[in-house]
Amino acid sequence: MVFDFTISKQGNYAIISMNGNLIEKGQAIALLEKAEELTKEGCSQWIIDLEKLIYMNSSGLNTLIQLLTKARVAGGEAVLFNMNKKINELILITKLHTLFKVAGSKSEAVEILGL
Repeated sequence: MVFDFTISKQGNYAIISMNGNLIEKGQAIALLEKAEELTKEGCSQWIIDLEKLIYMNSSGLNTLIQLLTKARVAGGEAVLFNMNKKINELILITKLHTLFKVAGSKSEAVEILGL
């Protein structure tokens, strides 16, 4: 399955929803460019919806880290939520749950951002 994403701004934060399989570095170029545009617009508080992301490998993890870095450099934060079991295990095994804020729901993610 092909990777794609949507971004919707909700007031002072954005929801980044990922779909499909994120397994190649090149798949995320457009996403990272859009994230950069968000920061230039002053929107650096993001909740990242992984409900429809089926699979990712180290390239996908790298993309998540780049998103988090962009948000934090711009003075914001990124919160992950809606992970399936495989992706949640990958986040735990790689200990990235110590780097990312992780929420169980959209409302919890918004609360973590303090919005």
